[in-house]
Amino acid sequence: MSENPNPIPPTPGDTLIFENDRVRVWTMTLPPGGMFDFHQHHHDHVVIWPDAGQVQGQELGDEEWGIVQNAEPGFVLYKTVGSTKPLNPHRIRNLRNETVTHYVIELLETSPSREELPWTYNDHGEFIFPGRTEH
Repeated sequence: MSENPNPIPPTPGDTLIFENDRVRVWTMTLPPGGMFDFHQHHHDHVVIWPDAGQVQGQELGDEEWGIVQNAEPGFVLYKTVGSTKPLNPHRIRNLRNETVTHYVIELLETSPSREELPWTYNDHGEFIFPGRTEH
């Protein structure tokens, strides 16, 4: 079996700002038009937008940037990754003309769900992930 020469990093942000035995907290800061390249999520996690932002995401192998996040201040998303496998690799790009930052909080304990569940989120924004969201 050959190894992937370009493994997908499991880092869901650019800076790890806190870690203990239960959680990891990352920031993802994107400059105007900037992109955070392909990565994977291995743990259930919460995404928090303290300020407004607008980004698109693209799953590995997709031609379209079909994932959309239009965040107002206080937008929160939750994702159950499940214990079977990580999420498909994806990347994200900033559509705004200003720098945006959001936080990703990974829950390090084994997920209570074996399978991936749809994204859930509050009413402080819009999240479109064709076939994988529920409000």
